[in-house]
Amino acid sequence: MSALYLLYQEDEKGDMMSNGYMGKILHINLTDRTVEERIIEESTYKRYLSGTGLGAYYLFNHMAENVDPLGPENMIGFMSGLLTGTGSVMTGRWSVVTKSPLTQGWGDANCGGNLSIEIKKCGYDGIFFQGRSQKPIYVHIADEKVRFIDGGDIWGKDAIESEKWLLSKYRQNGNLAVATIGPAGENQSLIAGISNDGGRYAARSGVGAVMGSKNLKALVLEGSHSIKAHNADRTKELTKAYASKVKKSELPSFVKGNMLPFMGFLSAKQKKHGPIDGAMTVAAMKRWGTISNNTLGMPNGDNPVKNWKGSIKDYPLKKYRRLNPDKIIAKETKKYRCHSCIIGCGGICDVTDIENMKSQQSHKPEYETINAFGPLLMNDDLDSLFAINDILNRGGMDSISAGNTVAFAMECFEQGVISSKDMGGLSLEWGNTSAIKVLLEQMIYRKGPGKIFSDGVKKAVERIGEVAAPYAMHIGGQEPGMHDPRMDPLLGIHFSADPTPGRHTIGATMYYNAMHLWEFVSWAPKVKAGSLKKDDFLNKKEVGLKTAASACVKQVLDGAGGCLFALASGLNHWPLFDYLNAVTGWDYTPDDYMEVGRRIQSLRQAFNIREGIRPMDNLLIGRLEGTPPLKEGPLAGNTLDTESMIKKHYEYMGWDHNGNPVL
Repeated sequence: MSALYLLYQEDEKGDMMSNGYMGKILHINLTDRTVEERIIEESTYKRYLSGTGLGAYYLFNHMAENVDPLGPENMIGFMSGLLTGTGSVMTGRWSVVTKSPLTQGWGDANCGGNLSIEIKKCGYDGIFFQGRSQKPIYVHIADEKVRFIDGGDIWGKDAIESEKWLLSKYRQNGNLAVATIGPAGENQSLIAGISNDGGRYAARSGVGAVMGSKNLKALVLEGSHSIKAHNADRTKELTKAYASKVKKSELPSFVKGNMLPFMGFLSAKQKKHGPIDGAMTVAAMKRWGTISNNTLGMPNGDNPVKNWKGSIKDYPLKKYRRLNPDKIIAKETKKYRCHSCIIGCGGICDVTDIENMKSQQSHKPEYETINAFGPLLMNDDLDSLFAINDILNRGGMDSISAGNTVAFAMECFEQGVISSKDMGGLSLEWGNTSAIKVLLEQMIYRKGPGKIFSDGVKKAVERIGEVAAPYAMHIGGQEPGMHDPRMDPLLGIHFSADPTPGRHTIGATMYYNAMHLWEFVSWAPKVKAGSLKKDDFLNKKEVGLKTAASACVKQVLDGAGGCLFALASGLNHWPLFDYLNAVTGWDYTPDDYMEVGRRIQSLRQAFNIREGIRPMDNLLIGRLEGTPPLKEGPLAGNTLDTESMIKKHYEYMGWDHNGNPVL
């Protein structure tokens, strides 16, 4: 250990001067229980930042090709962000990186909570696991001390119970963070996620299955290292300015949740759009969080309905008004904030009046969960959505993939592909909440007919037969997020073009119009007031540049540990690029950082190609692109020219027409 410390300047307490990064990662082999610290050179941070970027660099260069995602040779890394813990705000996100068992290619999942800061306080920018323990364990890391502890006491417990058990065991030691899987991860469901902070989820790419395949129940972190910014005064100045703007961003008291459908209706009627002041986004997030879209997105077609084949004609106002976000925040006892968050989009709710809940308090269900188990399944029972959210959080299953999978099962039932007899007596009519809950429990525990659906829709088709394929909504094996590409073609491009397909968090028109990237980046197209919405459906340079710019800045964001909602508040408000220079001491321009983002995105894509994935195979399937188009609702007649638009995106990413990057 002493040789490592000679590489750093130390302050009077012995803590390493870090300029935002700790300068090393930890590599743990669970098979032979060896632990190795590995130095990361400054040049690597300058090329890939930290977070997902450093994770992509490490896996690409240190993991063999074509490993079994659920085999011991696969790696899984827990990554902090370069800005986390530096005095910046909205920078407490962490990422999990691995080879995805769901897509067989690059996999990552992003999460809030409190884990990111503890990774760095333990002295690392990332903690990687390889190999497989012979029996269930959890790993406890206190600064540089690593212990492997028998996990028999918590194997089989749900994710919330496991975390509570570990917190009670170690909380007296001081600051503590826990990442854990639930039964879905233990059972290696390909749609399992990883929980921290009582139900905040790194949910996508099947990362929980990889953790379960290694017999790794939990990671417990408690560190004492400090994290330095190169220019702490400048960082503080930037934080103070943004915090002042957030404090002033408030919705008028007369604005209520029942007004949101009308606002969505007006949005649908407008044929033009333009720049958005992200301060409005902040105000809505402070009031409701993501659930404002429960009813705002229904009239304009953003919210998918009835396994993506329906519209507000099927799920009208009399149904979706029951999902009014005011009814949800009425149950809030306090706002929830991830580490360094000053917006507070989450909430802790009193659920004592809801039947069959395992505790009196629960995280507020987010929009993605509500839509995936609401309109997508034709369910308008709000209490059931609280209960389903709790089942998923405890079971450790991705709500987006799970909702799409149940919707697939319901349409198979409707079409006679599966019967009540096949489902052990379950009657999977649309909106049948009792059947939804039973099927979810079966999926989580791989019991009964639920075993057919435990691994998402692609695997379910393999088990049922090709007759079910028309009803399976996925892109490259991953189920899509709850936003409709037939409403937003930029989103559709990212659904297909991102190395983790089906992601709703890479880019979309609303995000682009709000973040004002064009004010900082020389090549990012400016959004002009009065731009025609229909032009976004055209295969043209401006659209390709917008999606390329969104992909690049999202990788910078994830490398920094930043929050997507901070980005959506506008770079003219939240100073991502200035933060990075203040914290690191670098003198990069925004264009320089965008090249870093392009490099990270290209490496993620190169990982996929190395694993045998052909990017053009990940195009939107017919229903998702509008082939044939819907006949009713706000999206009637909309169709994306997916293949041509994807190739335009590749062009401005600097890739060839097949999506092969040049590194």
